[in-house]
Amino acid sequence: MIKKGLKVKILTGKDKSKEGEVMEIDRKHNRAKIKGINIIKKHVKTTKEKKGGIISKENFIHLSNLKVIENKKEQAKK
Repeated sequence: MIKKGLKVKILTGKDKSKEGEVMEIDRKHNRAKIKGINIIKKHVKTTKEKKGGIISKENFIHLSNLKVIENKKEQAKK
């Protein structure tokens, strides 16, 4: 089972064979956000609080395209 904090490998897509850490999981849609993987550009409108422009951020990847490399138990032993 894939959980937050685990190290995973990407099996398919534009970031194939890259590795990263799980940042966030969307259980309802079976998707996960991986740190530094599947970067998209988002156009943000200017508001009173924030400056607008084009920002880069991680997007979700389906869990079936991920493979667990390191479990939390293995990380604790190191």
